[in-house]
Amino acid sequence: MRARKRIGLVAHDARKAHLVDWIRQHREVLSEHELWATGTTGREIEAGTGLQIERLKSGPLGGDAQLGAMIAEGRLDVLIFFSDPLSALPHDVDVKALIRLSTLYNIALACNRTTADFLIGSPLFAADYAVQALDAGAYLARKLD
Repeated sequence: MRARKRIGLVAHDARKAHLVDWIRQHREVLSEHELWATGTTGREIEAGTGLQIERLKSGPLGGDAQLGAMIAEGRLDVLIFFSDPLSALPHDVDVKALIRLSTLYNIALACNRTTADFLIGSPLFAADYAVQALDAGAYLARKLD
């Protein structure tokens, strides 16, 4: 992982303002990285911060899946996902898939402001970092019963 990170930004509707506020607070640092966001979140980030964002589709329309594909293809290093734990979401399976893929491919993941603060405040955030690669060979080679 290079010092210039490829960062995915997502927020559920009830958390979008919180994410935009967090990005404003860390605008200087984030402006040095490559930023991707699902559609509506990206539009609100651009309007609220002036940062350039590569916008994908809206989450429920495939944006979550696009971010998941980027993770699986090794094209995303960090995912900041301000999720809403108090609302039922029709695309909840997409949300769970993003979290699962982030864990599987060992990318940095923050689902709330405190974790995002710790992540962006780490000296590793702006440094090259050797990610432990996924060892799918052992999984694929196991004997299935």
